[in-house]
Amino acid sequence: MDIILKYFPGLTEEQRRQFAALWDLYADWNAKINVVSRKDFDQLYLRHVLHSLAIAKVCAFEAGARVLDVGCGGGFPSVPLAILFPEVRFTAVDSIRKKIAVVEGVAAGAGLQNLTPRCARVESLSERFDYVVSRAVTAMPEFVGWVWNKIEKGQRGSLPNGILYLKGGDLAEELALTRRRWTLYDIARFFDEEFFETKKVVYTPR
Repeated sequence: MDIILKYFPGLTEEQRRQFAALWDLYADWNAKINVVSRKDFDQLYLRHVLHSLAIAKVCAFEAGARVLDVGCGGGFPSVPLAILFPEVRFTAVDSIRKKIAVVEGVAAGAGLQNLTPRCARVESLSERFDYVVSRAVTAMPEFVGWVWNKIEKGQRGSLPNGILYLKGGDLAEELALTRRRWTLYDIARFFDEEFFETKKVVYTPR
């Protein structure tokens, strides 16, 4: 929990309580459904919570913005972002029912009123959103194909509406195939820990 306060010192008491609650909630759920690798569970706050919050260092969402987390797994990045932005409406989608059960349980346990978990394929959603977030779900050309028509044009945050994607490694070739204009933000600019050396937030506007 200290590592979250290191980079986000202005949290309210309620946000601190919610972030602190994640440890026991994920430990309990992970014992039933393995959504966080057991070998790195002790790095939950570094590798999952703080990694998710790198998106917030790139784009601050406005109150009322609609954010879709695609392939949310156990709730990353949507759960930490929903704590950080309590006035923003998050929808967390995964096609695997047991993963959505974890997100439902964690959201209820932390008291997150602004996060709606959905067991669905993203292609089946009829709603539109201001931003789409995700963490290394699939290759970017495929991902863009899934979500592009779900994003409303406009600006409901510090960047124009678009995709904010957590990814690592050399992305040049993969991004070129999408035929979109991308900006890459090195997470090491925001967080000192060695874990983030090769990790990026990748952004394109709608």
